[in-house]
Amino acid sequence: MTFPVIGVVGGGQLARMMAPPATALGFELRVLAEGEDVSAVPAVANAPVGDYKDLEALLEFSKGVDVLTFDHEHVPTEHLRALIDAGVNVQPGPDALVNAQDKLVMRAAIDRLGLPNPEWAAVDSVEELVAFGDKIGWPVVLKTPRGGYDGKGVRIVDSADDAAGTADWFHAMSPLLAEAKVDFSRELSALVARTPSGESRAWPVVHTIQVDGVCDEVIAPAQNIPLEVAAAAEGAALRIANELGVTGVMAAELFETPGVGAGFLINELAMRPHNTGHWTQDGSITSQFEQHLRAVLDLPLGATDAVAPVFVMKNFLGGDNQNLFEAFPMALAYEPAAKVHCYGKSVRPGRKIGHVNLAGTSTSEVDSVRQRATAVANIIRDGRMPAQTTPEETE
Repeated sequence: MTFPVIGVVGGGQLARMMAPPATALGFELRVLAEGEDVSAVPAVANAPVGDYKDLEALLEFSKGVDVLTFDHEHVPTEHLRALIDAGVNVQPGPDALVNAQDKLVMRAAIDRLGLPNPEWAAVDSVEELVAFGDKIGWPVVLKTPRGGYDGKGVRIVDSADDAAGTADWFHAMSPLLAEAKVDFSRELSALVARTPSGESRAWPVVHTIQVDGVCDEVIAPAQNIPLEVAAAAEGAALRIANELGVTGVMAAELFETPGVGAGFLINELAMRPHNTGHWTQDGSITSQFEQHLRAVLDLPLGATDAVAPVFVMKNFLGGDNQNLFEAFPMALAYEPAAKVHCYGKSVRPGRKIGHVNLAGTSTSEVDSVRQRATAVANIIRDGRMPAQTTPEETE
């Protein structure tokens, strides 16, 4: 009896964090890495370097794997179809993945499913952008349909005069996605997983806090969310996964809009493990990384119950401290219950280099949990004990 071989295209921290559950389950994980120094390479035994935009490199990498999956959504759609034609088991497949690769395709799919969407339009020129803004009201959000992440490829356009400054974006890519700027109370994430045979499960809806377009903190479950809104958000994510044929983990990023429509609008989709699901590593019976592996192999999915009443995930980005390990004695002594996850990356200002997970014994202590998780993250980032930090200062 042989255990399966899973190939992951992309060698970032998501691939790295798939390695421990793969090892626990006896699977072999292989990674197509962008370079010898990327995050996942130290975590797996077989990590050849190759270009995910090169079909021949993808075909060579896929030899001997039972399923091919992804650390990111950037593999060209035509390459995915060519891999399937060559007999490779690609999960998720291109028809699903294109909805995470192309925001225009995604918006059309959300409309087709009748789920809550901001007002939007495909615009080919500054003139069309101005017409859209004049129609729905300024400001509007302009996005590149492909390639944007962590706030990149997103621009707030405040007026028709401001729109004139977007001409360079249209020269680089057209059409672009124009959206109404949503008046929301907070951001949420609904994380689900689905197998090729159609089994699906959802984790609790979480509150996500973004700083400069990058996920900074996650509170699981989202506090004080109406039960009907949480249920509708979870149901929407499950419906998207089932209707679009998603396999593996999918995150639906949402805007909460209290008292308006369903109480939320869909922002973006990601079809892979996601930053807003890192809390599940220590806070759920089945982590998103184990679940993704189980799902793409069409194995029964694991339970998604939270293991504590409240859980906080706090990212830390690169700062002044280059020697992260030197700060570990301080950080681990400060909060022995904290679970620290480092990505093995070189430190650069603003670069995601790790996160801290911390459980709370009751929802009443969510502020304390946030403070303690933030303190541990700051100690590692800065290499020193932090000044007193409050949750409000992190938002």
